[in-house]
Amino acid sequence: MSESTALAIAAAVRSGDRSAVEVTEAALAAIAVAEPYLAAFNLVTSEPALAAAAEIDRRVAAGEAVGPLAGVPIAIKDNMCTRGIPTTCSSKILDGWRPPYDATVVGRLAESGAVLVGKTNMDEFAMGSSTENSAFGVTRNPHDLDRVPGGSSGGSAAAVAAGVVPIALGSDTGGSIRQPASLCGVVGVKPTYGTVSRFGLVAYASSLDQIGPFATNVADAAALLEAIAGHDPLDSTSIPESFPPVGRHLDDGVSGLRVGIPKELMGEGIAPDVRRRVEAAAESLAAAGATVLETSVPAAAVALSAYYILAPAEASSNLSRFDGVRFGLRVDAPTTPEMYDLTRTQGFGPEVKNRIMLGTYALSAGYYDAYYGTAQKVRTLIMRDFDAAYEQFDVLVAPTSPTTAFGIGAKTDDPLTMYMNDICTIPTNLAGHPAMSVPFGVGDDGLPVGVQILAPALGEVAMFRTAAVLEAAAPARLIPNFVETA
Repeated sequence: MSESTALAIAAAVRSGDRSAVEVTEAALAAIAVAEPYLAAFNLVTSEPALAAAAEIDRRVAAGEAVGPLAGVPIAIKDNMCTRGIPTTCSSKILDGWRPPYDATVVGRLAESGAVLVGKTNMDEFAMGSSTENSAFGVTRNPHDLDRVPGGSSGGSAAAVAAGVVPIALGSDTGGSIRQPASLCGVVGVKPTYGTVSRFGLVAYASSLDQIGPFATNVADAAALLEAIAGHDPLDSTSIPESFPPVGRHLDDGVSGLRVGIPKELMGEGIAPDVRRRVEAAAESLAAAGATVLETSVPAAAVALSAYYILAPAEASSNLSRFDGVRFGLRVDAPTTPEMYDLTRTQGFGPEVKNRIMLGTYALSAGYYDAYYGTAQKVRTLIMRDFDAAYEQFDVLVAPTSPTTAFGIGAKTDDPLTMYMNDICTIPTNLAGHPAMSVPFGVGDDGLPVGVQILAPALGEVAMFRTAAVLEAAAPARLIPNFVETA
C-alpha cells in the first residue's frame, strides 16, 4: 500500500509515525502549487484544517481514539454546508452565505478524523458535465490542461487526480461523480440512494442527488464511503439499515459472480476506444472466474430524455428559495417582484436559468401530464428493466463516459451534445441504484477511460468486489505532469 493512500496516512497518524499537522501542511503546499494550473478549489480552509490536525495529534498523544481516517486531508464539493465557512454552489446568488450548520457528511468526516482542507469548484448548482458552468471559472483536467475534468464535481475529481488530496466528496445527480472520475482517471462512487444523508447538501434534484467518494484507489473509496454512510434521522429518505462493511470484501474476488454487459450502453454514441476498454475489462472479469454475458436494459435508451424533464422540474422547485430575501445575493429594487427578478437574473448563470425554465414549463398547467407525468412512467420502466436484469446478474459493466475528456469550450455551444456525456450514468440515478467508475487504461488520445460497475439497490458489496478485481487487472495508472507541461 502506497504511503500516500488515505488508509496508509491514517495508519501512520494513528501509530504516531506521522503527525496530522505534517500531513495537512503537505496537502496545503500541494494545493498551492497545483491551483494556478487547475483551479480545482473555490476555497482553501488552511487555518481550520491545521487546527483540526493539531487536535488529532493531541488526541493521538493522549492515547484517545481518532477515527479510521485520522489526519487524512479531504476536499468536498462546494454544495455541502459547512458551518461558518462559505458555501457557494459555484453561484453568484450565494455570495457571502455562511451556513449556520454542517451537512451530516461533514460531521461524519470530522468524527472519522479526516481533515477538511477546502471546498471544490463545480458546475453551478451541480448543473453540468464539464465544470465550465461555474461563476468562479473553469477547472482543468490534470492530465491535459486544455481538457475539461468532467462535471459537475470536476473540482473534487481534479484534486484527487492531481494528488493534492487522496480522497474527496462529490454529489451525483446524473453522473456527476462517476463521469469526472472517468475523465480524470480516479475512482468515483455513487451509492444506493438513501445510504448517505443528503441533509446539508444544497439540492438540485432531491429524488436523484446522492453524495459519494472520489479516491485514488478502491480501498480508500470503500473506507470513505463507510465513514459517511448510515442512517440519519435528519434525512427523511435515509435508509434505516446499517451500511455493510464493503472494505472487508475487497479480496473476495469475482469467482461465481454473474456479470452482464447491457447492450444499450455499448452502442451508438460510445467511442470505439472506450468500448474496447470495457470489453477488455469484461475479459479480465471472465479470466478471474466471473460469468460474463450480454444483457439488455431496454428503457435505458430513453433515460436521458426522462432525466432532462425530471431533474429540471425538481430544480425549478428547489431553486425557488434563492430569491434575495433570506440569504445570499440581494439586488435592491423599488418593488419586491422587481427585486426577485433582478436578484435571480444577476445571481444565476445561463445553464441554471435554462434548466429552471425547462423544469417550470414541464410542470405547468396543460403540460404536466404530457411531460413530467410521462417521464415518471419512463422512470418506472427503467426500474423494472434493471430489476429484470438483476434477476440474472449480480452486477452490470458498462462505459462510464462515452468519450475521454473533451476540450474546454468544445461543447458549450451545443447543449444536446453536452447532455449526451451522461447517457451511461443517468439510468442508475433514475433507478436509485449504486454504481462506480474505476480507471481501466487509456483511450486513443492517451487520456483515462473509466469502466462503470452497476449493481442493484444495496448491492455495494458485489460492486466493490468487482471493482477491486478490475483495479488489479487495469493497466498502469497515468500520473499527471501538468506542472512540467504547462
